[in-house]
Amino acid sequence: MNRRRFLQYAGGVSLLVTAQDRAVALMQPQSQSVWELSSFEFDVTTVDKTGVVKQQQTHRAKFFPASISDTESLEMVTIASGQFWMGASRSEVAAQGYEFPRHRVKLPAFFMSKHPITQAQWAAVAALPRVKRDLDPDPAHFRGQQRPVESVSWLEAVEFCDRITQYTGRRYQLPSEAQWEYACRAGTQTPFHTGDTITSQLADYIGTTTYQGEPTGAYRQSTLSVGQLSSNAFGLQEMHGNVWEWCADDWHRTYQGAPQDGKAWTEVRRSQMRTIRGGGWLDAPAKIRSASRSGYTETALNRTIGFRVTAV
Repeated sequence: MNRRRFLQYAGGVSLLVTAQDRAVALMQPQSQSVWELSSFEFDVTTVDKTGVVKQQQTHRAKFFPASISDTESLEMVTIASGQFWMGASRSEVAAQGYEFPRHRVKLPAFFMSKHPITQAQWAAVAALPRVKRDLDPDPAHFRGQQRPVESVSWLEAVEFCDRITQYTGRRYQLPSEAQWEYACRAGTQTPFHTGDTITSQLADYIGTTTYQGEPTGAYRQSTLSVGQLSSNAFGLQEMHGNVWEWCADDWHRTYQGAPQDGKAWTEVRRSQMRTIRGGGWLDAPAKIRSASRSGYTETALNRTIGFRVTAV
């Protein structure tokens, strides 16, 4: 049993350099030259409204392994610069008012961790020198070194970022909401990066509930170890389901006045509510859509909320 009190969230919330490589590098973070990038291959699956696989393609992406302790590292995947429509379309099934107005956002390149932060990674960073606050090395309700860490507050997630920044000398932080959605969509405009719907073979959520015409699937009732389910076209995994993920932004009930440059939307006199994205194991498929969002108190603990990190 988790030693800490939590509030239960209830569903609301060796590189060959070619001309092509050089062209891609122009779109990648400027600081990448000090890091040796490696490539990896992965499959990207797309399904139709009935959940039938209509396409499966092999993609390649680049990343750098970031050492965050003597024992653990992060796979930081290159996310190229670009523009996208943020928010839900009016025709999207189960779209909510706080997913509007849909707006165009232009982002510079950045890196994002391939998976949500695992319990092994969390424990390693919890042993690093404190910056502002202590960290419980073993906070998760669902135990497993390769499962995502959860039951950590937004403030603790920020401390995690501050500690690896101090350890590596490179700035790590929580993603902005715009970065998160851009990374999740990976060039798609459909409700999920998998297409018009999703299945429990591709994500961890309440698969006994359907979104479109797909068959019902599994409800695992817990988090899953990272790296088991589908990748999107950027090579990121678990962007849909498993755990909600903390973002840097304050919670806003609409996108009216939201930044269009990809930066986190924060206020001088902010509330203590922060944005979470991606949905979790305890959510119906509508809640794990690319556009789905919710807010949660920055000090609260929850077995459905974890996080991933970005770097520039």
